[in-house]
Amino acid sequence: MADDFHKPTLFGGREFEAFPGSFVDPAVSRRIAHDTARGLVARVRDSDDPEVLDRVVRFTDEHGLDAVAELWAMSGPNTLPGALWRIYLLRTMIRQDPDGVALLFQRGTETLVTIDPVIAGAPSPAGPEEVLELSDRILRGVFDGDLAHALERASAFCRVEASGAASIADDQEGAAPERSTELTTRAARLTTVAEELAVCARLARDDALE
Repeated sequence: MADDFHKPTLFGGREFEAFPGSFVDPAVSRRIAHDTARGLVARVRDSDDPEVLDRVVRFTDEHGLDAVAELWAMSGPNTLPGALWRIYLLRTMIRQDPDGVALLFQRGTETLVTIDPVIAGAPSPAGPEEVLELSDRILRGVFDGDLAHALERASAFCRVEASGAASIADDQEGAAPERSTELTTRAARLTTVAEELAVCARLARDDALE
């Protein structure tokens, strides 16, 4: 994977298709991505108005994921704009299919032997409402909490989802091979995003996430 222009296509739906950038000069595009990411985080953290945070969290609900993609999708995975892009992707995934996400998450909590379910922060059992709430809490944490902790939670969430997807894929391999393949692909992509967010979390801990 190219670090400079890694743009994940996570889950095979219209919400996770590649969004072409509108800037011809990659250097200009990268600079704008970094400036807008830093500026947005700083503005929310410096604001005393809770509505500012609410508007940022709801931004893709009102304007669509492509609005965020235009800013950050072409950024490297181990950058602040790249991390924000992945967090918004995950929130969109959860909001568009909370039942399916909850099913995978619950299976993941049953198959993983790590503390990732605890780090992710969802209750067990976690239904659609719980994973929806979790997606909002993770995104809010990026802007008004501990950035590294929010990224660690998102990374853990991806690992739980990946484990659940892989487990259900194994169950369906004989009866529904196409569905099994789709879930296996999803598990692999979620694992990649989990690793990328984990790197971002470590960088954020060191104040080195730019």
